Amino acid sequence: MGEIKTAAEIAREKLEKIGEPTEEERLKWKYGPEGEKLAALYLRENINLENEIGKFDAKARQIIVDGINDILLRNITLPRNETAQKINAKSIDGLKALKKDKAALENIFTKMQQILNHYVQEGAKQKKEAYAALKAEYEDKIQEAIRKQTGVNARMNIDVEKQPQFQEDWQQLQAQMEAQYTRALDEYKKELAAIK
Repeated sequence: MGEIKTAAEIAREKLEKIGEPTEEERLKWKYGPEGEKLAALYLRENINLENEIGKFDAKARQIIVDGINDILLRNITLPRNETAQKINAKSIDGLKALKKDKAALENIFTKMQQILNHYVQEGAKQKKEAYAALKAEYEDKIQEAIRKQTGVNARMNIDVEKQPQFQEDWQQLQAQMEAQYTRALDEYKKELAAIK
């Protein structure tokens, strides 16, 4: 049987295996959060990202830009409401200001905009139709269950939208419908992340 070690001994051994952090890792730890803070500030207020980045030395700039890019990309989501649409537009403008390969950027943004526009126009219509179909299906099921139980074939007014099972099924259906848009959007976001 082996020797029993304390948690401190195990942690020390793991630290020895990891070794000392490189200068690049230290810079990421120091300036990565700065980039994230600048991105959050940019999204809340109207700051000039290029001017803010220019306040840092050359070693820190790329790390800060990477942190900003990460946050801006994460904030591009399906435009479920007007606020999300505004955040998307602002995130895209911020990425346009930071990335150098403008042609590749515009190409991806054009494709991304098609997905977002389709979501707003066709996706909303599809959701409305799916909701109505699910509601009708639930109403029919409940009326059938009542008819079987009571033997009476009378239509009763039942608010199926308040039924927990209806809500759960609607959430699942909605997630399935949005998954195709999310996958496409995530692919474009990966392409954007690769552009310098």
